[in-house]
Amino acid sequence: MLQTSTTETAARRIGRDIRIVEVSKDSDLEKAFATVAELHVGGVLIAANSLFNNLRDHILALTTRLKLPAVYEQREVVAAGGLMSYGTNVPEVYRQVGIYTGRVLRGEKPADLPVLEPTKFDMSINLKTAKALGIDMPTLILLRANEIIE
Repeated sequence: MLQTSTTETAARRIGRDIRIVEVSKDSDLEKAFATVAELHVGGVLIAANSLFNNLRDHILALTTRLKLPAVYEQREVVAAGGLMSYGTNVPEVYRQVGIYTGRVLRGEKPADLPVLEPTKFDMSINLKTAKALGIDMPTLILLRANEIIE
């Protein structure tokens, strides 16, 4: 998985040790978080995938119960009580899809269009969750956030 290898590379660059805990079905979630608790990790990065989107409320309940800081890709998780998110600006992606659709409808061949990757990312922080976790968010992080939920 690209996200896993990218995360491992980034962790090595900054001298951090990470543990990958796999979850492939609903029933794996409790065991995965039990493993995370046993490892005494300082926080978790919840990968972006449809399974985790469907398990959002369960994941939020587990991170709350374990008092575990977690970073997500979608801002909606932060609005629902997650600590923080950093991910693709979804409206910008939809805007690009619209532009490409227009180009195809005007006669351009899809195979001739360049492949685009997201270039705009947003960070959201839930200060109520940070306070509950005993985290004092650094001012620099707060200044860089696109959205702060209080």
